[in-house]
Amino acid sequence: MSEAVVTDRVHVRAPGKLNLFLQVGGVQEDGYHDVASAYQAVSLYENVWASPGDDFTATVSGTVDVEGVPADDRNLAVRAARMVAQRIGRRGGVHLDIVKNVPVAGGMGGGSADAAAALVACDALWGAELGTAELHKLAARLGADVPFALMGGTAIGTGRGDQLSPALAQGRFDWVVVPSSEGLSTPEVYAHLDTLRAENDINVSGRAPDVDTGVLHALRAGDPAALAEQIRNDLQAAALSLRPELRAALELGERSGALAGLVSGSGPTLAFLTGDPESALELQVTLSAAGLEALHVHGPVAGARVIG
Repeated sequence: MSEAVVTDRVHVRAPGKLNLFLQVGGVQEDGYHDVASAYQAVSLYENVWASPGDDFTATVSGTVDVEGVPADDRNLAVRAARMVAQRIGRRGGVHLDIVKNVPVAGGMGGGSADAAAALVACDALWGAELGTAELHKLAARLGADVPFALMGGTAIGTGRGDQLSPALAQGRFDWVVVPSSEGLSTPEVYAHLDTLRAENDINVSGRAPDVDTGVLHALRAGDPAALAEQIRNDLQAAALSLRPELRAALELGERSGALAGLVSGSGPTLAFLTGDPESALELQVTLSAAGLEALHVHGPVAGARVIG
């Protein structure tokens, strides 16, 4: 394949996500869990610029605390870039300028969004034209949330969360997101869930997790109040057990106008569903007045896309 670069710099934007529903099955022999999740991409974006380079390098900055985010091959975006190069037989490298707005280790898939953005950016930079299906295959090799960051919108994920099917969602859903200054380790949260289940003699083996039909009906109707009755996160108890101080903020949001509140994914980010943009703004003001960082986002939004 030609080593010619089609353009000098490509900018791709990819969204963070919320888990509107997350049911977790029992631990498998390989240590992983089957899940059933309803994902929604929301208007909190990661931005990645890709430009030609002799090696695979990255710089990481953002509006969130990026201390501890690696800029080497431990970074999913760098690994994604190498994967595209290997797939097309390209010898040259790329420099990725990653600007993060999604909370780090916050359960909103920021690292996965970076990886999705890098896949799309390198595909465009090198004129690879791999196509959606091939990019999704590469994404699935990088992690369970990367294919959804490519897809965007609203989707149901099964298996490890990477077996995706689009879900029809009418209208707009408004959320207030409260990030935390200290992240949570996803493997640690899953392990703690297993511990809590063992301590409480909860046996979920042999039951394949699935998304309740009520979630699909609420999304299809574009009804936030109906969705509020259905949202669920099996990881929430484990996340709150590891970070009990989150409970006060969760309860404050729920009694201050939110239709429902939950821990996003493995946490520690909290997400509050509201009825409309005005209600979201009011809740954002209330939570900010209480000393919490609060962000108003909405969904569903598109997945990783070239901006320029």
